[in-house]
Amino acid sequence: MRTSRVHEGRPYPLGATWDGLGVNFALFSANATKVELCLFDERGERELERIELPEYTNEVWHG
Repeated sequence: MRTSRVHEGRPYPLGATWDGLGVNFALFSANATKVELCLFDERGERELERIELPEYTNEVWHG
């Protein structure tokens, strides 16, 4: 499995957003204790990487 560099990102906008340098992921959850982003190959068959979103702001996990 690969390992990506993950920064804190922003809590907005929600979803996956390309910013010209990378992708910001922001997901709302009032009850989650952690959120993992799972990346799959282009066919959606094999998991390539699992990334724990590092930050939590106002019930939004982001990275």
